[in-house]
Amino acid sequence: MNIVGKRETGIETMEKNEMESVKSNEKSVTDDDPKINYKGWKVMPFIIGNETFEKLGTIGTLANLLVYLTTVFNLSNITATNIVNIFSGSANLATLAGAFLCDTYFGRYKTLAFSTFASFLGLLVIQLTAWIKNMHPPQCGKESSTCIGPTTGQMAFLLVGFGFLIVGAAGIRPCNLAFGADQFNPKTESGKKGINSFFNWYFFTFTFAQMVSLSLIVYIQSNVSWSIGLGIPAALMLLSCVVFFVGSKSYVKVKATGSPVTSIVQVIVAAIKKRRLNLQEYPLVSLFIYISPQSINSKLPYTSQFRFLDKAAIITPQDHINPDGSAFDPWNLCSMQQVEEVKCLLRVIPIWVSGIFYYVAIVQQNTVSVFQALQADRRIFNTNFKIPAASYIIFMMLSLTIWLPIYDRKIVPTFQRLTKREGGITLLQRMGIGMFISIICMIVSGVVEERRRTMALTKPVGVEPRKGAISSMSGLWLIPQLTLAGLSDAFTLVGQVEFYYKQFPENMRSLAGSLFFCGLAGSSYLSSLLISIIHQMTANSATGNWLPQDLNKGRLDYFYYIITGLEVINFGYFLLCAKWYKYKGVGTSSSSLELNQASMKQSEMNC
Repeated sequence: MNIVGKRETGIETMEKNEMESVKSNEKSVTDDDPKINYKGWKVMPFIIGNETFEKLGTIGTLANLLVYLTTVFNLSNITATNIVNIFSGSANLATLAGAFLCDTYFGRYKTLAFSTFASFLGLLVIQLTAWIKNMHPPQCGKESSTCIGPTTGQMAFLLVGFGFLIVGAAGIRPCNLAFGADQFNPKTESGKKGINSFFNWYFFTFTFAQMVSLSLIVYIQSNVSWSIGLGIPAALMLLSCVVFFVGSKSYVKVKATGSPVTSIVQVIVAAIKKRRLNLQEYPLVSLFIYISPQSINSKLPYTSQFRFLDKAAIITPQDHINPDGSAFDPWNLCSMQQVEEVKCLLRVIPIWVSGIFYYVAIVQQNTVSVFQALQADRRIFNTNFKIPAASYIIFMMLSLTIWLPIYDRKIVPTFQRLTKREGGITLLQRMGIGMFISIICMIVSGVVEERRRTMALTKPVGVEPRKGAISSMSGLWLIPQLTLAGLSDAFTLVGQVEFYYKQFPENMRSLAGSLFFCGLAGSSYLSSLLISIIHQMTANSATGNWLPQDLNKGRLDYFYYIITGLEVINFGYFLLCAKWYKYKGVGTSSSSLELNQASMKQSEMNC
């Protein structure tokens, strides 16, 4: 009887404490809500307008950068490709620093304001390399021996421009999506729907800007003037700054709450300190359950994965609790909420790795396919008008742009009615579909390249200086592989962004954005590494160099098939990770029961 009474009292005490904690949190949230005036779609013209002009500027420059480096700066194909890949990788990797500074010191609004201006300076410097004759080497003659490469000073000035763009990307890329989502109230149905649609429409406007850049701006650069063609993106970037600051008074500006990295490190340190403890050997010791009233994160249920981290929440005799319920030494005792937040991050890492290998296929369509187009017949209907080589990527963007509204307005509602699930299909299923399409994309790329090369050797229509024979195959044959790449992006790339945003704790959303771009950085570096390895290994092979300056003398199709094999292996790895993955907010019932029993026993001890 006494034992039962004690247990009931312990349970009542535990429930009472939890109810008081929940009420305190709800009161805190309620008190704060009236101060936040969510404008939602009303401020989207400023946010999406800023993003559109920013992309028109940066993509208008970067899309044709390969051609600019090879024709104006007289660099070789391999050197130019590696520079672009390393620059892209560095810009994406820098987002880690940008996310840290944003979360810890400045907040998303100030970070975006500074980074947008830095991007403008970067585009202005690159434009000056084309406008001022002394800032680039003289034009090549018909013979390759007459080509003079850039001087150290010329390359240094160009790299200064790249440096400003990297600083701009460090702040813009991890913050812009999260900043846009901040404008919607996540606690209302309309706010939740607004966030979901925002991701799709964000990428719609993003790809629209890319199409304009890849068509109009690239055409001016290739056929009119590089100085004018690079001056337009710089002017558009200045307009992006103006649009962003015009809407300043209407934005919801979430203040920096401190870097979540500190909490992550605390859990790891505490778990290492208590690594010798065993939960099974301490049946009367409960796990530390506490949520700070200032936390913006939703409460997470207990999960059984990565159980070694649970040791960070074991309360030992050496641990002390403050009067407000928090741990006296957060480096020695962490709450289960903190532990579960770290588990969210660790669960995403294997999926993130698969994204690195996936995007290697897409990187080729943004870089190597430009060289394919340069050695294909780019004339339209046998006229003198030629599609600029870099503009072929527009078909990839067009595919993505057409598909996203159809998917958002037609496919998703249909699947929702069938599956009764938000979004119709899970985010991992969406990503998997895109990965499968990328495999087909690389197979098609190899087949098309083999046809282009064969026709260049048997039926050339001309010779390009430093490039070699021009194939009689129409450049329009590149459309199928680019269309598949765009469709693949619509599933996997957009799915990844939404996946990271929803699966990370609320205070890690800038970190989630930077993690996404770090994955793209890894893809760029991996692609550059693959190109360098293949280039060196095949230099003295019987079949000859696969990736020479003149693609007709190489075997680019073999390179595509190697990437196809890599994508097949990666797809299998992704399926295993997806099967193992547990979505945020989905706990383990048996383990949750154990946690409740441990809490009940702790209550009995207190009684």
